[in-house]
Amino acid sequence: MTSKLRAALCAAMLALTCAFACGPAAAQEKSAVMEGFTLPTNGNVRILLLRPQIKVGAQSTAGLFEPNADWTEQAKGNIGTALNAAQSNLGNRIVLSDEPIGPAAERLAEYRALFSTVAEAVITYKFFPGNRLPTKKRKGVFDYTLGPGVKDVPGAAGADYILFINTEDQYGSTGRKIFQLMAAMGGVGVGSGVHKGFAGLVDARTGELVWLNADFQMGGDVRTSDGAEKRVGELLKGFPGAAPAAIAAR
Repeated sequence: MTSKLRAALCAAMLALTCAFACGPAAAQEKSAVMEGFTLPTNGNVRILLLRPQIKVGAQSTAGLFEPNADWTEQAKGNIGTALNAAQSNLGNRIVLSDEPIGPAAERLAEYRALFSTVAEAVITYKFFPGNRLPTKKRKGVFDYTLGPGVKDVPGAAGADYILFINTEDQYGSTGRKIFQLMAAMGGVGVGSGVHKGFAGLVDARTGELVWLNADFQMGGDVRTSDGAEKRVGELLKGFPGAAPAAIAAR
């Protein structure tokens, strides 16, 4: 038995285990806002928009991520263009961050990773009602934070809020799709492809996550301009205080 086949069989076993252990998934919510939070639309709020974290690649037969540099560059350009067009609908003042170097870059990477971890926790333990932790079950409860150290994120000085955006796309390879079909014939559900995205607004002083829009099944092929426009629209859907306004962007 080859190593690839062993990996594929392991993936099938994991999927089968989850099918029996997890049962049918509960309906998933996709966004939430901190109770009582409102974002003024008078144009005086300064929002630091971090350059999005974008990962694009293929999903191998065994379900492993295989990065594709060309696809990633296409997605960065397309999403950047779509974000520029969408800024005028967010209200207030949007400032695009620079990419730092040295220790500052490491600090930014740490908070980007922390944001992703928190966003995935929200999806798992808040957006799926059946998984909610006892402290999160009351309707309206949305208390997640990145911690007050977020004020040290490069560019955060003078900002009121920080907007994090992360997307990851894994396009199922031919081998993965064949494996998916074979697994389905055996009564085992195996997914092909990953398309997840997170957009979150964080208080630049306290680190509180005041709004999040996140989904493990986002639409739009980010390798195309139309697809990236759709993705950005989904990411920013429900942005607090969104309204047509004059935006000062750098």
